[in-house]
Amino acid sequence: MKPIYVTKTPNLYRIQFEYHPKLVEVIKMIPSKPRYDGTDRAWLVSINDTRYPIGRDANWYVRAFAQWAVQMRYCSTVKEREVTEDINYDIPPMKPFVGEHYMLLQPYEYQLEGVQYAIEHKRCFFGDQPGLGKTLQAICAVVKAHKEAPIYGESFPVLVICPAALKVNWQREFKKFAGMNSIILDDRNRQSWQSFYECKRSDGSPLCEVFITNYESLNKFFVKAVNKESKLTMKSIAFDQRVSLFRSVIIDESHKCKSSKTQQSKYVEGICKGKRYIFALTGTPVVNNNTDLIQQLKILGRLEDFGGYSRYVERYCDGPKQASNVKELNWRLWNTCFFRREKSKVLTQLPDKTRQYLTVDITTTKEYKAAEADMVKYLKKYKNASDEQVQKSMNGAVMVQMQLLKQISARGKIKAVCEFVHDVIDGGEKLILFGYLKEVVAELKKEFPKAVTVTGSDSVNQKQYAVDSFQNNPDCKLIILNFKSGGTGLTLTAASRVAFIEFPWTFSDCEQAEDRAHRNGQKNNVNCYYFLGKDTIDKYMYDVIQTKKNIANGVTGTDDQVEENMVNLAMDLFRDKL
Repeated sequence: MKPIYVTKTPNLYRIQFEYHPKLVEVIKMIPSKPRYDGTDRAWLVSINDTRYPIGRDANWYVRAFAQWAVQMRYCSTVKEREVTEDINYDIPPMKPFVGEHYMLLQPYEYQLEGVQYAIEHKRCFFGDQPGLGKTLQAICAVVKAHKEAPIYGESFPVLVICPAALKVNWQREFKKFAGMNSIILDDRNRQSWQSFYECKRSDGSPLCEVFITNYESLNKFFVKAVNKESKLTMKSIAFDQRVSLFRSVIIDESHKCKSSKTQQSKYVEGICKGKRYIFALTGTPVVNNNTDLIQQLKILGRLEDFGGYSRYVERYCDGPKQASNVKELNWRLWNTCFFRREKSKVLTQLPDKTRQYLTVDITTTKEYKAAEADMVKYLKKYKNASDEQVQKSMNGAVMVQMQLLKQISARGKIKAVCEFVHDVIDGGEKLILFGYLKEVVAELKKEFPKAVTVTGSDSVNQKQYAVDSFQNNPDCKLIILNFKSGGTGLTLTAASRVAFIEFPWTFSDCEQAEDRAHRNGQKNNVNCYYFLGKDTIDKYMYDVIQTKKNIANGVTGTDDQVEENMVNLAMDLFRDKL
């Protein structure tokens, strides 16, 4: 049971509480007809409204509602706040680009505006929607900063930190856009990589100024020791002195560093400390709530711009979803260290996507029904549990059982999906197919031996070969990807059809996967197909990821919501059987 939050502004009250249908029913009875603001997840009660009866105003109704909510034990207590003035949180327009871009290809106007923002702010997020070319913008910004050193200061050598599957892609993009060679750090150059920068050509320039590594290898290349007897802090980590060589750092998929408790995020923080240019690339900087930004802001050296840790938490992580004052946070981010553009607003030549789901019979019905019966039996036994520890334990157990239902459904859809794939590729078209389970991928590969794959079992070179074959070989019609290994970063515009035999819980992950085809270079409408097992968890799951909206919408403009409580999800799904 959580508090009810009441914030008073000059013109209205903003009321936030954990969802309960009875609370919604009662708040709608206030005469001014409150409206719901999905951005702040708050109900807005107008102060100056003629519909209030004589003797009773907005304050009376708000207090009565809050006190009733606590009395009826829907909320634990009332927390009141007051804002003395309304502030205009309109996002400022992007500044026009100035000067030379130094790229071999002509960037779009909006990309150059992003470069201008990065050059001016130096340590910032590139938050554009997937497919808009964050990689190009980061390369252009770091090169421009280097070329115009007398104005902006040096930015080379640069370290790129990215997911393992994208190292080769970054290497090729630097060559494609800037004509620059780069080195991927590996065991062969572990002890000597710095020599490629220290050794000079005849013109005095270094042999290489771009170095690329993945998150999992940071410890190997840049950390000398970690004091395991103390708490994980910057002081407990001894970094390799070669870290000081880098003048700038590009962090791809920076949301991987959202937790301050992981060694990985601490390593990135230590490597970036004191750097003049730090570019964090992510289409989803906020995955769960506003606390996800804290460590990323620390890495950028920007947390103090928001008042420091305590002030940030107090101001922006309050409320039932740890997401307060999101409009203000969005505005401050844009003005300090963040920009984001949507495809529909800046890339009109990129066609829209169309989504559809295909309900198919599964071949594992008997197995699925048995697992479903076990789930219902479990929920019946614990559905009235109130103890917090019991609920937490339930959440984990229910998550495992929900995953089992997904897996059984996925295996049961293979036959139907294979028929669909045959229709597509036999018709001469290419197809991107997403799965997750190893056995599902193996069965699909068995049915389509000429298909290429990008999964966790494939090496970086194998993954790059698969992408190149799919993009350039007209005879390669099918690529099968695990959405964890191939859902981000890759460009697969050779296809305009994307299919999912399995899909993740979050809309942003689904959108990232869809955008392997729906990005720069795609000239056709992209059709996305979601295969749903008949009478399974799939349809409910699809509805959840397509219709719910996360607090991230308020901060970055991203639609993405999944219920955090798996027990609530399961109770809702099986409510007719409990």
